[in-house]
Amino acid sequence: MNPLLSKLHPYPFERLRVLFSDLTPSPNWSPISLGIGEPRHATPPLIIEALCQHTDALAAYPATAGSLAFRQACAGWVQRRYDVTLNPETQVLPVNGSREALFAFAQTVLDGQPDSVVLSPNPFYQIYEGAALLGQAQIHYVSSLPRQNFAVDWDSVAPAVWQRTQLVFVCSPGNPTGAVMPLSEWQKLFDLSDQYGFVLASDECYSEIYFGDTPPLGGLQAAQLLGRNDFKNLISFTSLSKRSNVPGLRSGFVAGDAALIAPFLRYRTYHGSAMGGMVQEASIAAWNDEVHVQANRALYKAKFEQVTPLLAQVLDVALPDAGFYLWAAVPGGDDEAFARDLLAQYNVTVLPGRYLAREVNGINPGQGRIRMALVAQPPECLEAAKRIVAFVKQNHF
Repeated sequence: MNPLLSKLHPYPFERLRVLFSDLTPSPNWSPISLGIGEPRHATPPLIIEALCQHTDALAAYPATAGSLAFRQACAGWVQRRYDVTLNPETQVLPVNGSREALFAFAQTVLDGQPDSVVLSPNPFYQIYEGAALLGQAQIHYVSSLPRQNFAVDWDSVAPAVWQRTQLVFVCSPGNPTGAVMPLSEWQKLFDLSDQYGFVLASDECYSEIYFGDTPPLGGLQAAQLLGRNDFKNLISFTSLSKRSNVPGLRSGFVAGDAALIAPFLRYRTYHGSAMGGMVQEASIAAWNDEVHVQANRALYKAKFEQVTPLLAQVLDVALPDAGFYLWAAVPGGDDEAFARDLLAQYNVTVLPGRYLAREVNGINPGQGRIRMALVAQPPECLEAAKRIVAFVKQNHF
């Protein structure tokens, strides 16, 4: 058995199951879960229709590189969304959702040296950690700073750590904070990458859920604005799961530095992770349509406009830059106790923030916070918010 498997931490939802194992939720309330970030809006009909129209693709093995039509659709979306031009032949690759790709990419980049380092924001999406550990690297957690809109504190990383760093995971918009990286932060990371030679993996799966008039800045867009037109040492990861409400389709793409795409394609050829032709055709339909994305974004915006001010009456919480999470500090500071008591009294599930972070120098930056995924329909999210307000007031925090 691979001994590295013993280094893996339980996933947050397994920890949540254990936390609630001896608890009986209040029968006086119907259950509402804000715990898991699984999109629950309706899948657009155009995607379902495209799937049904291309069942003949099931009779053929798909190419790992995907069809040219798929890669052109992805490059076309990047052009429209970010005003960035990509070569679909060399700078785009289909992946089976961003989660699978983030893990596999780390295995491509890391060289197996025991002193190699992967940097991850803290709190973070747990696949970053698993990818690093199973890639035989050490992981260095870099905390986000609440006082700076949850910007990651890259300045806290010592030069000796940067020197051993081979891969840096960034997440913008962030999970769970919703923070979007500004151009100045990208400039800092690009300069450090040039100095130390590490690769940047930019997780951008929440990029299309935002609340203002200006879409979040993407990594490829930032690179181009800073004159890095070859996207050196940068790969962006995006997905249809959140944008188009198809988490079960397992469809996304990576794009960026052609010198990284080529070895990643080689790895994926052996990894056996080609995207099926039927899924590719449905994905082309999705990437070529923005009407359903605008409607999806409007639905999230309406939910956040209703829920955030209500919760702000009793919690330390504010509208994030983007994404579908609220990252709230809880009164009393005990996120586990808050989650347990809320479920017991009002049958609402939230995720303790400490489960999404690691303790560094005696501090877990997620402790004292909860993550709430506003993925359900607006009435259900609003009802959950009303129950949380009643819960806090009832318990005299």
